[in-house]
Amino acid sequence: MPIGIIGGGAWGTALASVMAQIHPEVLIWAREKDVVTAINETHENSLFLRGLKLASNIRATGDLTTMKACGALLIVTPAQHVRATLSALPQTEAPLLLCAKGIEAGTEMLMTDIASEVRPDNPLAVLSGPTFAHEVAVGKPTAITLATANQALGAMLMHLIAAPHFRPYWSDDVTGAEIGGAVKNVLAIGCGVVDGAGLGLNARASLIARGFAEIQRYGLARGARPETLAGLSGLGDLVLTCSSENSRNFSLGRGLGQGLSVDALLADRNTVAEGAFTAPVLLQSAQKLGIDMPIVAAVCALLGGKANVSDVTTALLSRPLKAESW
Repeated sequence: MPIGIIGGGAWGTALASVMAQIHPEVLIWAREKDVVTAINETHENSLFLRGLKLASNIRATGDLTTMKACGALLIVTPAQHVRATLSALPQTEAPLLLCAKGIEAGTEMLMTDIASEVRPDNPLAVLSGPTFAHEVAVGKPTAITLATANQALGAMLMHLIAAPHFRPYWSDDVTGAEIGGAVKNVLAIGCGVVDGAGLGLNARASLIARGFAEIQRYGLARGARPETLAGLSGLGDLVLTCSSENSRNFSLGRGLGQGLSVDALLADRNTVAEGAFTAPVLLQSAQKLGIDMPIVAAVCALLGGKANVSDVTTALLSRPLKAESW
């Protein structure tokens, strides 16, 4: 049975490239007709991952019903579209490996919460960690967290997706894996702002460290384990996305730091900066839990046009002096 990838963006295409090395057939579902045509006719996703030649055993389709033939499905649509995509997916008993990182607007639900509600009969797992799509696609060494409460399912899925350069580690802390991936996107915007505004490397390192404290506070309040948050899907992913323009969230923040408008920066339909959509939902959830997340609040203020970089920098540096803690 083919391995299915639902989502034809850069990350979905990169995962398809990995799966094609270890499975005889990989099927990608993409919403964009030109992506489907390009993959099938030229073996390239020129819209989202230009320059990567795809293996001939990767096929693309725009018809979700064909995905029911797959033995396992990697769900790689943007976080805010996971519910609609899973609702439209035909009935299948295949395990679902959720690869989106975010918190659903309106419900404050994580991706596994949504999947459990929409697809209660499918085995579920989460794939999260420090991954830039192009590096994964071209075979650079990558380690990632595969989280599921079912150890037998985790063992099966690890063997299903592991490749010579792509190493999954199992965890049963699904909540921790999801929260690390969701929150780091917001913090990466903040680090991009620091870079774009020329605030220096000291400021960026401080933001990463204090941002990690915010991940810990929020994650523990939602039941995550500290070792998960300090692992690949938490600290590992945070360091990666807060340090490079290859991160879409970092690039968004860099533009904000340079004075560009949010609308202009989000106008590119070919990329999705998940942190922009997660930030207000995350802040709302944290406030309900009584969790202080000042960096997240600062990013929200910038995205909402309620403050400029100078305002939020001054506000963060003017907070009461206290002991360093989570």
